[in-house]
Amino acid sequence: MELSNVRRAAFNGATLPGGGEFTDRVVQLLESQTENSTVFLTNSCTRALEMAALICDLEPGDEVIAPSYTFVSTINAFLLRGARIVFVDIDKTTMNIDTRLIEAAVTNRTKVIVPMHYGGIGCDMDTVMDIANRHKLLVVEDAAQCPNATWKGKQLGSFGHIGCMSFHGTKNITAGGQGGAVFINDPSLVAQAEIVYDNGTNRQAFFRGETSNGYEWKSLGSNFALCEVQAAYLWAQIDQATKIVHRRLQIWNAYHNYLQPLVQGGKIEVMKQPPESVHNAHIFWLKLINSEKRGAFGKFMKEKGISTTTHFTPLHKPAISTKLGCRFYGEDRYTSQESSRLTRLPLFYKMTDEEVGLVLNAVYEFFGESVEDDLSNIGNSSGTT
Repeated sequence: MELSNVRRAAFNGATLPGGGEFTDRVVQLLESQTENSTVFLTNSCTRALEMAALICDLEPGDEVIAPSYTFVSTINAFLLRGARIVFVDIDKTTMNIDTRLIEAAVTNRTKVIVPMHYGGIGCDMDTVMDIANRHKLLVVEDAAQCPNATWKGKQLGSFGHIGCMSFHGTKNITAGGQGGAVFINDPSLVAQAEIVYDNGTNRQAFFRGETSNGYEWKSLGSNFALCEVQAAYLWAQIDQATKIVHRRLQIWNAYHNYLQPLVQGGKIEVMKQPPESVHNAHIFWLKLINSEKRGAFGKFMKEKGISTTTHFTPLHKPAISTKLGCRFYGEDRYTSQESSRLTRLPLFYKMTDEEVGLVLNAVYEFFGESVEDDLSNIGNSSGTT
């Protein structure tokens, strides 16, 4: 289906740069999954975050609160606007920003809070929005990992004033390599978002007949658009999203359920789903007792032909962080410690039950144990805690 859509888009030269049939379909579907969002497709989530930062209209020295445990795009977008990043510690259970610590980090220079929903597990957005509303701050959700993930029944990325989502090739659904979306959830920001999205011009208003003398440069902006060929690929992926997420959840649940004896034995900790959050099985992580054990585990799994991967190095650790004026508010109690223990198991849509079984057997073998349960039931795994 992807290739059929791509061919169809490629032969329509008029809309090849974007804004054609498939762009409209994707936008309408994403908007239908939210209550009142206006969606703009972008050529990456990095660019989506950069667009969001422009809409926030930051001035040099303004402060942005974010977790240190995230991908660098989360903060680069705001550093490019001259902002200073204030890192806040994480909740070790979810690896998300600890929302209980945010308010104490707010100063008279704070302008934006950027929660990142790690692995499609939602932050406590009620707390985030309450803080933002009382202090008159903007919230930009980094929902890069969150297609088809919700918190309290609502799509992640649609809580804050702005949300940013990724359709990168490593995500559950992709636009054929790179891709993203900006969700404008505050109606008062839509007009400015439209201008920023179109190189800082009011071209879209002109096309709607709202200006009589052509269009003109109105503000800073850039070309963020996703081309139509990629939108066509993305539409095919979105059309299969339910099937893709279902299979990924089977694998996630198999890992979660079959590894419980090791959890109960104190050998590992595994990813959990809070009751308010419905995730999309983007990743499955586990934690070893310390970084040395994690290193030994990774080496053992590699010898078995199984790729396990660590994740983000906390952004406050490299020297460039201090050079760019970033600072960590309060104590780094969990960010460095927990990230040094975390590793991810293989999880992809076309992964077979046999491959999942090989991973599980290898994990148990590392600890000198064996899987006691019947692995023939992997495809029927369900239920999370």
